[in-house]
Amino acid sequence: MANVSSSDVRDTINISASDVPDAKLEKMVKRATVTLSLELGRTIDSEDCSDAEKEYITLLATVYVICYLTGGSAVGLSFSVGGQNVNVLSQAPPLTVLQQELERLLTGLKQPIIGSA
Repeated sequence: MANVSSSDVRDTINISASDVPDAKLEKMVKRATVTLSLELGRTIDSEDCSDAEKEYITLLATVYVICYLTGGSAVGLSFSVGGQNVNVLSQAPPLTVLQQELERLLTGLKQPIIGSA
């Protein structure tokens, strides 16, 4: 079974712990886990889940992080220091790409599993 960590979310968009603290990321992972649980109609544990569930939770938490980073700060992420322009999210995938992946994963997770008893 898989475990969703703060570093999984950070690695998705190449940010550091100084960009988003662990406590904030843990809340986002929790929200993403609850959302997936509601979508699937069953309890999901982000610390003990399938690889597909981990991927979904990680991507949804990543979307939450991007929203936090772009709108949750009065300073924002794009700023200038002297002649240098800095944008923390310059290498982040577009939100539409993340949304398409979330929809694809959710469709797969909702497929009924047919097996024999």
